[in-house]
Amino acid sequence: MKRIAVMQPYLFPYIGYWQLLNAVDEFVLLDDVQYIQRGWINRNRILVDGRDHLFSFSVCKDAQQTKINQRFFSPDFSAERARFLRMLQCAYAKAPFFQPALAVIERSLEFSTRNVSACVGDSLKILADYLHIATPFVYASAIAGDKSLKAQDYILALTKSLHGDVYINLSGGIALYDKTVFGEHGIQLLFLKALPHQYKQFSHEFIPFLSIVDVMMFNSPETIKMMLGRYELT
Repeated sequence: MKRIAVMQPYLFPYIGYWQLLNAVDEFVLLDDVQYIQRGWINRNRILVDGRDHLFSFSVCKDAQQTKINQRFFSPDFSAERARFLRMLQCAYAKAPFFQPALAVIERSLEFSTRNVSACVGDSLKILADYLHIATPFVYASAIAGDKSLKAQDYILALTKSLHGDVYINLSGGIALYDKTVFGEHGIQLLFLKALPHQYKQFSHEFIPFLSIVDVMMFNSPETIKMMLGRYELT
């Protein structure tokens, strides 16, 4: 059985994204669909002074229908990167795994291009290596097929192209996909739900589902690897 997941490329996503990546045999970065403003492609949440704080990297303005792989980070990216790293220094300097986490985060933001899809994809691969996740990535834009298909039909086509028998999506997508339709195509549809987990965030009340940045600051890669298995499939 070959398990496939398809997700847009998100910047430093929460742990559920990484659980999904770790649960499948091949992971498709859905980069050839419309870029959505105020999504998770260029931003996420970290812990600052005991509260969740939204950070973001600017993306150049473009037509609304422009696809993710056609968008570019702002020319100010280098300055924004420097500010973000200083923010991490202030927020997490006393966290137990600050030094190794910061080193890999810095490396994951050393982009040779400002193309959003390429940058975020490369960042995900670097962090996956740090977290000992060996699942291979493939870009949807590199998979041959009917690019006029939309939503569920496109996901089915991608899964078939990769000879997938099982398609796994995060539980937030339950309303988007129909198990009966997938079954008619010979594909089992499953949903992954992250189980509750906590770790010490200094002396503050625990805030769940922050960016993987927060998880990395307070936990070793070995501990995170165990956390990646804390989910249920339905």
